[in-house]
Amino acid sequence: MGSYSELLKTSGVARIIAAQLTARFPSGMLSLAFLLHVEQQTASYGAAGLVLAATSIGQAVAGPLTSRLMGRFGMRPVLVVTLVICATAVVAIGVLELTVPLYMAVGLVAGLATPPVQPAVRTIYPKMVNSRQLTPLFSLDASAQEIIWVVGPVVTTFVATQIGTVWAILLAAAMMVGGGIWFISSPELGRVRIPRSKRRFGTVLARPAVMLATIVGFLLIGACAALEAGVVAVFGHDGAEAGIVLAIFSVGSLAGGLFLGHVPIGPWSTARRLFIVFAGMALAAFVMDFWWLAITLFVAGIGIAPALAVLFAIVSASVKFSDTAEAYGWVGTGQLIGAALGSALAGFLIDAYSAQGAFFAAAGLALLGMLAAVVGRPWHPDLRGRDASPIPDTEPVPLQPS
Repeated sequence: MGSYSELLKTSGVARIIAAQLTARFPSGMLSLAFLLHVEQQTASYGAAGLVLAATSIGQAVAGPLTSRLMGRFGMRPVLVVTLVICATAVVAIGVLELTVPLYMAVGLVAGLATPPVQPAVRTIYPKMVNSRQLTPLFSLDASAQEIIWVVGPVVTTFVATQIGTVWAILLAAAMMVGGGIWFISSPELGRVRIPRSKRRFGTVLARPAVMLATIVGFLLIGACAALEAGVVAVFGHDGAEAGIVLAIFSVGSLAGGLFLGHVPIGPWSTARRLFIVFAGMALAAFVMDFWWLAITLFVAGIGIAPALAVLFAIVSASVKFSDTAEAYGWVGTGQLIGAALGSALAGFLIDAYSAQGAFFAAAGLALLGMLAAVVGRPWHPDLRGRDASPIPDTEPVPLQPS
C-alpha cells in the first residue's frame, strides 16, 4: 500500500485518476441502464439486447479511430466533439419514446461518439511517473476501472428500481458531461501531445500482445456484463438484493486489484487470474440464492482487476508511444463490445430459459477468456524485472503549452 500512497502523492496523479474515473463511469452504467429502460418500454429483453448491440457496433468503429485522431488533431478537440454528440444521444434514449429501430439508431450514434478517455489517459500515464511506478499505476487504474464496471451497475440498479430508468440514464449523462469537462480541463492534456503514427490504421493489432489483450478483455468484460444482467433477472426490478450482490462482487475485485497488483507479471499471469474469475462464476451458476451468489461472486471478483492490470501493462510494454492511443482504443473497443454483447446474450437467454442461463453464459465467456490466455501464452510478454513503459519513438515528441 506504501507504493500506492507514493503514487497518489506524485504531482497530478490523484487528480487525473479521479477525473478520468468520473468521465468513464457512465461506461459501467449505460449498458445496464439501456437494458432496463428499453426492456421496460418494450417488455422484451431481446429488444433491449438489439439496442445494446447497435451501440456496441458504433463503439467498435469509433474506439480505435477516434483514438488515432487524437494524434492528428490533439486530445482536447477530439474529446470535446465526441462528448457533446454522445451526451446528446444518451439523453435522447432516456427522454424520447421511440420504436426499437429508432432506439437502435440513436444507440449507434452514442456508440460512434463515445469519448476516447481511456486511450487518452493511458497514453498520458507513462509521462507522469517514472518506470518503477508505472506497473503499480496500471494496477491502481485497473482497480479504479472496476469501480466503473461493477459499482456502476450497482448505482444504475438502485436508481432505476427506486426512482426510474429514465433517471438512471440522465444520471449517466450528467456524469459523462461533468467528468468529461473535468478531464478535458486537466493540465496534462495540454502538456502531452501524442505524435502522429507513421503506420497504417490497424497495424498495431499485428502486435500479438495487443491482439491478446483485446480478445481477453472482450471475453472478460462480456462475462461481467452477462453476470450483471443475470443478477438483476434473479432478484427482479423492485428489490435491493441485486445491488447488494453486485456491490459484493465489486469489493472482491477492488481487493484483488489492490492486494495482487504488485505480483510480478509473467506469461501465465493472465490465465491464472482468469481461472479465479471462471471458478467463481461457474460455482455461482448452480444456486440462485442470495448468500451463495454473494460468496461465489466475491471470489470471482478477486481475479478481475488483477487481470485487467496485466492486460494494460503488456500493451504498454509492446508498442511505441505514438501507437499507444490506438492500441488502447482497440483494447477498449473489445471491452465495450464485450459489455454490450454480454448483456445482449444474457437477455436472450433470460427470455428463452431463465436467469440461470445468464450465469452459464458468464461462466462460458470467462472460460473462453482463460483458454485464450493459455493459447496466447507464447505471445504474452514476460515483464518480471522489466519496464512496462512504451517503446520510445525515434524522434522527439513536441510539447504543447498548457
